Amino acid sequence: MASSTPLRALSIDNINPHVKTAKYAVRGELAVRSEKYRAQLAKGDKGGLPFDTVIAANIGNPQQLDQKPITFFRQVASILENPELLEKENVLTGSLGYKPDVVERAKKLLKDVKSVGAYSQSQGAPGIRDSVAKFIERRDGYPADPSNIYLSAGASSGVNTLLHIICSKPESGILIPIPQYPLYTATLAVLDARCVPYYLDEGHSWGTDLSAIRNAYDKAIAEGTDVKAIVIINPGNPTGASLPAEDIKSVLEFAAEKKLVVIADEVYQTNVFVGEFLSFKKGLRDLQKAIPEKFDNIELVSLHSVSKGMVGECGHRGGYFELVGFDPEVAAEIYKFISIQLCPPVIGQCIVEMMVNPPKEGEPSYELYKAEYDGIFEGLKKRAYALYEAFGQMEGVHCQTPAGSMYLFPTITIPAKAIEQAKKEGRQPDEFYCFRMLDATGVCVVAGSGFGQKEGTLHFRTTFLAPGTDWVGRIVKFHKEFMDEFRD
Repeated sequence: MASSTPLRALSIDNINPHVKTAKYAVRGELAVRSEKYRAQLAKGDKGGLPFDTVIAANIGNPQQLDQKPITFFRQVASILENPELLEKENVLTGSLGYKPDVVERAKKLLKDVKSVGAYSQSQGAPGIRDSVAKFIERRDGYPADPSNIYLSAGASSGVNTLLHIICSKPESGILIPIPQYPLYTATLAVLDARCVPYYLDEGHSWGTDLSAIRNAYDKAIAEGTDVKAIVIINPGNPTGASLPAEDIKSVLEFAAEKKLVVIADEVYQTNVFVGEFLSFKKGLRDLQKAIPEKFDNIELVSLHSVSKGMVGECGHRGGYFELVGFDPEVAAEIYKFISIQLCPPVIGQCIVEMMVNPPKEGEPSYELYKAEYDGIFEGLKKRAYALYEAFGQMEGVHCQTPAGSMYLFPTITIPAKAIEQAKKEGRQPDEFYCFRMLDATGVCVVAGSGFGQKEGTLHFRTTFLAPGTDWVGRIVKFHKEFMDEFRD
């Protein structure tokens, strides 16, 4: 007779329910199915699949999609990982072609960190934080204090830290832009805190709409939510929008009025195709200069990462956040929280240093660095516009002009018969569309419902990181066949 005693301590019924509640669409069921197809094709088993390759357009992972690492970064990193190479400096600069400034940078970083196999300070190596502060000063024209800079394991780790500190009770609420990168809603779900959604204005290039923010705030307060912070993703993910100065100013004015922490996720700050990037730090300092005292107590945290931009070093997990206007006692608790996690990856910290302090004009590595950097930027821009133009040919598809980041977020209008079929399969209509696209083309995108969207609208998010444009043609062909199949 079989025992009815459970065989394991853990079951799906007794683990943390908040983890089960969290959703993270960019690595969800669509991505799992795409990896299954990729593994099948790698074994030479096409098995009736109507495509030969899988295109992972669901996640901003540049080097998985053949973006080449920047030579300077990787050459310095190779020395950091194996300092014994410095004993053969003539070989490095001779037959291996390393430039002298590569060797000098490696020596400087080794002096800062001693070894990439050793723990650093919890906040990150002081010399690297100095470099970050100088970068921020050059970018914004205002001073930055290295003691307010915290190196992190990518920007995601910084977001996790900050939300843990801010969310003190289940009623704690954070204003989150919709559509949004699901890191925010997933982390809030795990923390058993409240997402306060505010909708971006698709009709105005996915800009922030102050009336939408105010309405969301008022509604949340009326429901008993303690709204403590507002998140801004600029340039936007998944929308690709790049905020103008007036939008940044209006958000800061609202934050000052309501005493909200401003969390500025600025990891795509170099991915700007239209206009120029303006940081929230510069926007705040400009306001403080123009109107003394009114904005002095705003708490702003801005985040950056080596994963995006032209660097694309996602796997090295490097990033930072800067605190502005925080109470020193709160900053001490943030330091304690990150100390529990020991320190961010030290090789990632070193990549951060190179990102914020790349070769300068006149230095030996500059010419190659500039050529590689510009080549990556132009390639991204070309593919963004190729996708945008393709969407313009597709029935019922509308897309904003590419402005920034690594994504497009087109609106799709699909026939009623397709919506009915989606219901029969227990899926959201845009999710149904994306599964059909994957099965027909091997292109993996993410349904707009995974990021949030206004009721009655449908979208999907795609990166434009994959090389070439043949996969764009696959999407166009699929869409026509899909529309014809379900046409009323």
